[in-house]
Amino acid sequence: MSPRLALDAVAHGYARGRDALRDVSLVIEPGEQVALIGPSGAGKTTLLHTLALALPPTRGHIDWGGRDPWALTSSERHALRRQCFLAPQHPPLPPRQRVVHAVLATRLARGGLWPALRSLLATPREADVRDAFDALAAFRLEDKLWLRCDRLSGGERQRVALARMAVAASPVNLLDEPVSSLDPVLGASALAAVQSDAKARGASLVVSLHDVNLARASFTRLIGLREGQIQFDLPASAVTDERLRELYGAEFGRAMAGVALPEDDADALRLTVSGCA
Repeated sequence: MSPRLALDAVAHGYARGRDALRDVSLVIEPGEQVALIGPSGAGKTTLLHTLALALPPTRGHIDWGGRDPWALTSSERHALRRQCFLAPQHPPLPPRQRVVHAVLATRLARGGLWPALRSLLATPREADVRDAFDALAAFRLEDKLWLRCDRLSGGERQRVALARMAVAASPVNLLDEPVSSLDPVLGASALAAVQSDAKARGASLVVSLHDVNLARASFTRLIGLREGQIQFDLPASAVTDERLRELYGAEFGRAMAGVALPEDDADALRLTVSGCA
């Protein structure tokens, strides 16, 4: 069962004095699927990292399954982080690592550092290989199982990250522009596979997307962010073109066309966190 996540008037400021998030309040119910949309620099990446407990709030309060994670000890907070999977837009896969090891990495890490390292250096168990193969097959990558990660294209790396999510089977899944390097047909298919996997497990799913039409077609709830603030939190059916013009401004045409916008939140992207475990 995934935990209930709640943010109350949360802000996050960087050293340069600007707030990447300002007075953000929202609730993600257990098993809910939500899309984050908004122009570049809106705060989507920072919000995902905040939900993943990778960034502490400057102000405000976070409730993670009935607990305040930033009032806990570091080991207790780490235990909460292990309940989530966070995939950045550009997954930092070790170049010399085999895809099968990359897919299994999050699962293996849950056994502790040294068991994980030994497992990654050795041949994976047959059952683990089958799970990795099945996860890759859902994203049309089964032929890449034993390939080195530095042989993958950008789109293939993104799909490997999605396969990692399926194998990790975490109750909370946070994905930052997970299909930005894929063509529209493959991107929609990959996103549908992710949503189906999360729904089958009762897991929560929060996804930032640059393609507004894909977001409206795939999710029932959309949260629009601009300059670190929530502009709307609505059913997808209520998100009109007029609201989107107000949200995106000059970037409206590109967002509607599904054209990738400049990378969001450069400060948060430096974290390059591929998973919370």
